[in-house]
Amino acid sequence: MSSSESSMSSMLLTLSNNLADTVEQVGRCVVAVNVRGSHRGHWRSRISSSGIHWRSGIIITSDETIKRSEEITVTLADGRTVSVTVLGRDATTDVAVLKLQDVDLPVAEIGDASTLKVGHLVLALAQGKENGVTASMGVVSAVGDAWRSMSGGLIDQFLRPDLNLYSGFPGGPLVEVTTGKVVGMNTSGPRNMALTIPASTVNRVLDQLLSKGRIGRGYLGLGMQPVRLPDTLKSTLNLDSTGGVIVINVEPNGPADKAGVMIGDVLVAMDGKPVSDTGDVQALLGTQSVGKTLKVQLVRGGALVELAIAVGEK
Repeated sequence: MSSSESSMSSMLLTLSNNLADTVEQVGRCVVAVNVRGSHRGHWRSRISSSGIHWRSGIIITSDETIKRSEEITVTLADGRTVSVTVLGRDATTDVAVLKLQDVDLPVAEIGDASTLKVGHLVLALAQGKENGVTASMGVVSAVGDAWRSMSGGLIDQFLRPDLNLYSGFPGGPLVEVTTGKVVGMNTSGPRNMALTIPASTVNRVLDQLLSKGRIGRGYLGLGMQPVRLPDTLKSTLNLDSTGGVIVINVEPNGPADKAGVMIGDVLVAMDGKPVSDTGDVQALLGTQSVGKTLKVQLVRGGALVELAIAVGEK
């Protein structure tokens, strides 16, 4: 064997050992989440996902995987199975918070997902009820700016690892290989694509759930649907937007009703930003919008009208 081949073999052995050590260390902080619920009158138990011992006594897992289960337990790395209670959940970011009582379990070391770049090596971990910790290795295939889930939840960073999420992997950690730190919680995206909810989002949601028991979201009390604006109307009113949202329902005594919004109004701008579909409206109604007064531009009877709506809490 040449010196270069020997050097490469030594580097690979070192990398392999480091990966195994990382899996072993972080795996102690990962649990299997078991749910038990009724289905057509029969009780069924199953392993739904993994979970991360995020803070002392606090386990984070995927909200989608536990759904409306009547009973939840977790299996620890040492094989013990213990009961947990649900402290809170936010379906819009897929974060569920479970309370672990009086169990000695290592806490994961949390890192910063914003330091990740495309090409960085990462590990996804899961905990099985019988097989112990399992791992899947890949690279970060895409990073991006903040985005919103289909249900309106704000995710601080788009993060997609290129690895296989096997059964039980959702809810488990994404680990940055060089530091061994947990940078987020893995979840299944469209067509079973792996996505990661970054640690900053998990911490933000967790803090709100622990302090309030819920995630407060802005509320207008409107039923809306997208609509296109005629070119003549856009020209007459000097509007840049190609569309808006037409009001089809106004909740009595709701924030929009109190502000004077009427059925048939077409919202074209909120808080100085164009509105062309309901997603644009939802994007402005995050937690930070509660109690805030938003200036709204709408078309009523062919004229442009401005109103101010004090955002309520849903």
